[in-house]
Amino acid sequence: MRKTRAGGWSVRWDAERAARAYADGWWTEETCVDALRAEAARAPERVVLIDGQVRTTAQDLLARSERLGRVLARRFAPGSVVSFMLPNWHEAAIIYMAATMAGLVANPVLPSLRDHDLGFILSDSACRMIFVPESFRGHDCAAMLVRVCAQLARPPEVVVLRGSAGQGQISWDGLCAEAADAALPTIHPDDVRMIMYTSGTTGRPKGVLHTHNSIGALIRQIGRHWMVEPSDRFLVPSPVSHIGGSIYAFEMPVMLGTGAVLMESWDAKAAVTLMQSQRITHMAGATPFLRGLLAAVQEAGTDLSALKVFICGGASVPPALIREAAAHFANARVSRVYGSTELPVTTVGALGEGEADLAADTDGRPGIAEVRIAADGEIRACGPQMMAGYARAEDEVGAFDEHGFYRSGDQGILLPSGHVVVTGRIKDLIIRNGENIAPKEIEDLLTGHPAIAEIAIVGMAHPKTGERAVAVVVPQPGHIPDVAMLAQHLSALGVARFKYPEEVVLWPSLPRNDAGKVLKNVIRDRLRDAAPVAC
Repeated sequence: MRKTRAGGWSVRWDAERAARAYADGWWTEETCVDALRAEAARAPERVVLIDGQVRTTAQDLLARSERLGRVLARRFAPGSVVSFMLPNWHEAAIIYMAATMAGLVANPVLPSLRDHDLGFILSDSACRMIFVPESFRGHDCAAMLVRVCAQLARPPEVVVLRGSAGQGQISWDGLCAEAADAALPTIHPDDVRMIMYTSGTTGRPKGVLHTHNSIGALIRQIGRHWMVEPSDRFLVPSPVSHIGGSIYAFEMPVMLGTGAVLMESWDAKAAVTLMQSQRITHMAGATPFLRGLLAAVQEAGTDLSALKVFICGGASVPPALIREAAAHFANARVSRVYGSTELPVTTVGALGEGEADLAADTDGRPGIAEVRIAADGEIRACGPQMMAGYARAEDEVGAFDEHGFYRSGDQGILLPSGHVVVTGRIKDLIIRNGENIAPKEIEDLLTGHPAIAEIAIVGMAHPKTGERAVAVVVPQPGHIPDVAMLAQHLSALGVARFKYPEEVVLWPSLPRNDAGKVLKNVIRDRLRDAAPVAC
């Protein structure tokens, strides 16, 4: 059944499972706002965030978030969406917490997105305000928002950080200086507090809804299973616009008493220096992060003795990499895990004594989630940390089975020990450098290119990035499409660069079944076997 929460958000609701989650202590009446206030009273000077030279204490975070929260509450009704398209900056934590205090729904957005993707998210979520840098990595974000907002029927207000606001935009300092005289609403832990967009197989992103309690359960699970103690510190190079980066930077410092050291851009050598100087105890990231870090520490001749846990997931993780890292890091447990934005940290890894082989060869055992393997091998799961549904009800068609278990689209096996092994994917999704790419979305955008008659994009295993996106193209007569040509076309449409195909292969036709469906498994097999195909 569905239930309407504050702000008019419709969520999935199972009264029996909700009662069990409350009874088991995974769901509580406490929100992260309550936790922040308690932490600021207990240890006001404790540093919760480090962003370069900026050190934010619990007291600072509470004061700045509460003030901004009152500003936002004066502008917007509870349940309204506030987006932030920011790098891993401390201001993102203030915005996230302020939105929560004001009863709003926070929407973290990848700063690598461009006009096409951003416009869809702002429109689909009915965003009322978005926070952006003036520029980031050479891209004029403020100017992009002018273009995007001009195309929207109801554009959001735009707040510009670390730079000058454009015409019709608001500066960060200007917003923070506004009257903070609004009362903050009462927050219910079962209300929607975050919408995060993830690529799916429908050709457009889906808005995943999380409540205070679904995220709270996730944090409590991590606290129980990942050897987390108060005063531990997480290095956070993963984007705070991902579920992983957001919980390590925003939630755990106030709910578990940890600290977060933010990295604006991933640099393995710089990470080693930070980890040594800040005594980093935990890190989590996709395969490229672990591979890069291991190479950097080997070059630096260190074993990162303070590191206790490295959690690796988000893409194909080679068992040999886990073993090599576990052997090199002096005191750390290194493990694969499995999860998604919809059901984060479905498995908690294998971090126990004597579990080194399970940590490398499996994707871990379930924590608070219940995992089942369907007759077709699909991994299905349900738990207190599961999303409250999608923003669009139609996106839930086929997303859950008759028992309310989330259908992951991944195939796997469940070992007698209870550990999960992911063996492949049913759904057509590419995960590169921890980023989800929906091939259908890019195929649809490229089908209209004058040089392309047909196109199919598949993911192929890659040792550094997990997967690479390969475009198999049937060219129009007289044309020879290549990577640069496709990139130019996608760039003109405002598509994020990480979605571009990295390789173009020309074939005379695409393999299809009797119903005309493109057989991507056959395409992958041919590419894997490197069978030459004359065009």
